[in-house]
Amino acid sequence: MTDARPLRLADGRLAALAWGEEGAPTWLALHGWLDNAASFSRLAPRLVARLGIRVVAIDFSGHGHSAPLPGDYAIWDYCHDLLDASEALGLARVTLLAHSMGAGVACLTAAALPERVEALALLDGLGTLTTPAEQAPAQLRRGLMGHRRPLSPTPRYPDSESAVAARVAGGATPIDAETARPLVARNLAARDDGHVQLRTDGRLLRPSPVRFCPEQGLAMLSAIRCPALLVEGTTGILGEAERARLARGAMPGLDRRVLDGGHHLHLEPQAVEAVAEAIADWHRAMPVRVNEEDGR
Repeated sequence: MTDARPLRLADGRLAALAWGEEGAPTWLALHGWLDNAASFSRLAPRLVARLGIRVVAIDFSGHGHSAPLPGDYAIWDYCHDLLDASEALGLARVTLLAHSMGAGVACLTAAALPERVEALALLDGLGTLTTPAEQAPAQLRRGLMGHRRPLSPTPRYPDSESAVAARVAGGATPIDAETARPLVARNLAARDDGHVQLRTDGRLLRPSPVRFCPEQGLAMLSAIRCPALLVEGTTGILGEAERARLARGAMPGLDRRVLDGGHHLHLEPQAVEAVAEAIADWHRAMPVRVNEEDGR
């Protein structure tokens, strides 16, 4: 397996991990909410070996080793992280490998700036969370009240295994210890007293004051024209829920694969091999762009 190399991008604002040779065609990887670049630590080396590419996974602002934002976080703010990282890497157009919230960021960028996105490989995520228009006042209330509450102290633990156990017990979606371990390891900072503390910006836990409404979310997906693959886990967050079915139906030409696994199937030791093979098969079958830039 190829070892990851740390990078700093966007004048040092964004931290990243890179797998593969610098001159190889580069894919940009985008993790989910409260995760980090280590989300791709098991999948990226497999894609590098199969496709001869380079994978650069960023830590979104406020996550992992990246700097926090000065204010609150909206999902469209992360589009700037994607664009800043692409520009730092010299990528005029980029293939995006994106999980969960990262898939939402990838879809928004592909819809709004189609000239910047070559293709989408989405992992158990499609589009972004939405709020019906009639619920907008209540959503704004949650956001305003959440902003005014004092931030809770950043969680600290006696050791890394205690932090892993806390992630398993309190994650937004089910995750086992072996899957969580790389994510937790990258998100820990050592303290002078021997304990470890999470790096995550506590403001990420505040409710969003504003979200797109469902009609806007579907309009974004229907505007995407690049090749797109969706790899879902059988016990992931999409399945046959109405929101997921509408999202898949709105996106023209979406290639869907459902594989055994959960929401983090690309990081699950027993599932990652099948995920890598599905992505590689899809990419090999994709038509080559005539004017594709060398290695980019």
